[in-house]
Amino acid sequence: MTNSERAAYIRGLMDGLDLDPQAKETKLFNAIVDLLDDLCLSMEEMEDAYDELCGQVDEIDEDLGELEEEFYEFDDEDDCDCYCDRDCDCDDCDCDCGDCDCDCDDDEDDGCEFEVVCPVCGDHIMLTEAMLDEGSINCPNCEELLEFDFDEEDLDEIEE
Repeated sequence: MTNSERAAYIRGLMDGLDLDPQAKETKLFNAIVDLLDDLCLSMEEMEDAYDELCGQVDEIDEDLGELEEEFYEFDDEDDCDCYCDRDCDCDDCDCDCGDCDCDCDDDEDDGCEFEVVCPVCGDHIMLTEAMLDEGSINCPNCEELLEFDFDEEDLDEIEE
């Protein structure tokens, strides 16, 4: 039973008492029931406004989520292919990381030597030997944990 229905029920009970309309107590009861009716209407209006506001906030949250995905999404075309997590605007980055402006480490051991494909999203990921030594990385596109289990002999065979 809603608050408005309960207030109407109380009004019906009061009307059923056949109170003297001129009595002070009857006037008090009528004023109280009128106040209950007004409070119930105000509550219903606030609940409706709250529901509408919640819907708008949900829409804003979804829109913001889409914008965040677009803005923070890893874009293979605009970023350095060495996955150094720095934006690289140069067009001729060949993973040498000495020719681009991305401030990558210039260690020759850290050059991109291996390419893997993420089994979840299909993204091609260039790896360094240091990355393989760590044993795992998160895919820069879908954040899936990719684990690597290579022996030094396996790495030597791949390099040849």
